[in-house]
Amino acid sequence: MQNSTQNNRKKIGTADMAFIAIGAVLIAICSWISIPVVVPFTLQTFAVFILIMLLGGMKATVSVFIYILLGAVGLPVFAGFGAGIGVLFGKTGGYIIGFLFMGPIFTLITKLFGKKILVQIAALIAGLLVCYAFGTGWFMYIYLRDTGEVGLVTVLSWCVFPYIIPDAVKMAVAVLISRKFGGRIRRGA
Repeated sequence: MQNSTQNNRKKIGTADMAFIAIGAVLIAICSWISIPVVVPFTLQTFAVFILIMLLGGMKATVSVFIYILLGAVGLPVFAGFGAGIGVLFGKTGGYIIGFLFMGPIFTLITKLFGKKILVQIAALIAGLLVCYAFGTGWFMYIYLRDTGEVGLVTVLSWCVFPYIIPDAVKMAVAVLISRKFGGRIRRGA
């Protein structure tokens, strides 16, 4: 009886743990590639997209969580080699926390509607929109608290509109890479 219960549970094997750890490192490396502006242009979203496509939404979420935890305890893994809980509670911290929603949203949508490529792309877009919404709400709250009143359109022009095309390109590249190499990586896991 106990053996069948163990077989029914999903186990995270050694290869999965290695891929999750590599995923957290990939996000950190991609965050260091940055152009500093109000919300830095980085390759973090690319890393999250590729991890979701290669590892699946939930394992990618664990990678994101580890990445955030590493930064929170002081390792310089955030954009501009930033670190500490202050980054997470700063104006752009909501976008970092927003990465946590992308994997579960991807998983939910692909479980409900299947794993066809168009469904996967729609799931990535939905996750990104939730990340944008969470990050923008967070940014507005912190900005209002620290600086003063600011309009939604102004914040969107600072924090979202300039990132739509770059994020679409990052998503397209992540989808292409995962379609080319995903099977090999999944077979290795």
